This record gives sequence, structure tokens and C-alpha cells, in this order.
Amino acid sequence: MRNQLDAQLEILNNGLISMGALCESAIASAVKALMNNDMTLVKAVMDAEQEIDQKEKDIESLCLKLLLQQHPVAKDLRLISAALKMITDMERIGDQAADISEIISFIDLSDSINKVYISDMAQATIKMVTDSIDAFVKRDLNLAEQVIQSDDIVDELFCKIKADVVSLIANDPQDGEQFVDLIMIAKYLERIGDHATNIAEWVVFSITGEHKEA
Repeated sequence: MRNQLDAQLEILNNGLISMGALCESAIASAVKALMNNDMTLVKAVMDAEQEIDQKEKDIESLCLKLLLQQHPVAKDLRLISAALKMITDMERIGDQAADISEIISFIDLSDSINKVYISDMAQATIKMVTDSIDAFVKRDLNLAEQVIQSDDIVDELFCKIKADVVSLIANDPQDGEQFVDLIMIAKYLERIGDHATNIAEWVVFSITGEHKEA
């Protein structure tokens, strides 16, 4: 019975790793498309978002099967419970990467992109997602805590971008629509950072049994 549970938990672990990798790929492609105005990457993001949705369904089904058939306790139950929470945040990360790509597909932001701190915010957000997944894979409590702390950096960059955009619109109202789109993209990145933080918090829970929201 234990061997069967361990085998299914390994499948769950691999599924979460695979879903996390898809999230990382979706965000990286969305940011690259934004920076380079590369429309070929928009489809890649949309395809990844669909794969992420399917992964969520598959992992949710496996988790429910484990809960109903294996009756896990202690750390196994924590892991399965955390997985159910994590996949919700991963699915939303995929959605927000797709939202960024959708904006890019309608407007060329290459002339405006370097006037704000979008690139810095994007890199900080990607690192949060990557590190939150790595923390899960390595069962690294310290790395998970670092991700949670990094959310403050992303939030500060978002506030900086908002303030800069207000000044840019005041000085160059003709490009106001583009700058508003940049704020929307920054908001999606900020939300992705929030979801990475949530993932890290559930990693902490799966290891320690304690869930403390940032």
C-alpha cells in the first residue's frame, strides 16, 4: 500500500514540476515577445496556457484520487493539499501570461517599453516563479522564504512604474494609450508575483505544516 502511494506521489511531484516549467516558459515567452515585439511568441504563450489548463485538470484529478483511495495522513496529506492550492496559482500565472500576450498582439509597445521599469519587473517576477518551483522541487524552505520576501521588490517596481507612467502621460499625452497598456502589463506581472508568493507559502506549508500568508 505504501509503495503504491509513493509511486502516485512521485507522479504528482513530476506533474507539478512539469506544470511549473510550462508557467516559466509562458512568462519568459510573453516577456520576450513584449521586449522584442515578436508576434511569433504570442502563439507559443497561448499554447502553453492551454497545456497549463490541462495539467491543472490532470493534477487535480490525481489529488482527489489520492485523497479518496489512499487516505493519506501527516506530511503526505500536506503535500497533496498544498498541490491542490499550488495548481490554482499556476493556472492563474498561465492566464496572466496569456493576458500580456493578448495586449502585445494588438499594439506595438517597443517605443515605450524602455521608458519604464517593465524589464526589471519582468525579470524579478520570472525569478520569483522559477524560485518558487525550485523550492518545491528541492524542498528548500529558505528559498521559499526568499520568494515571499521578493514580493516586496515586485510591488515597489509596480508603484514606480505607475508613478513614471503618470509623468510620461502628462508630458506626452499622444502616447497615453500605450502607457496605459504598460500599466496593465505591469499589473499582470504584479499578480504573477503574488501567485508565486502563494506557491512559496504552500511549499512552506508542505514542509512545516504551517501556512502564514505574507
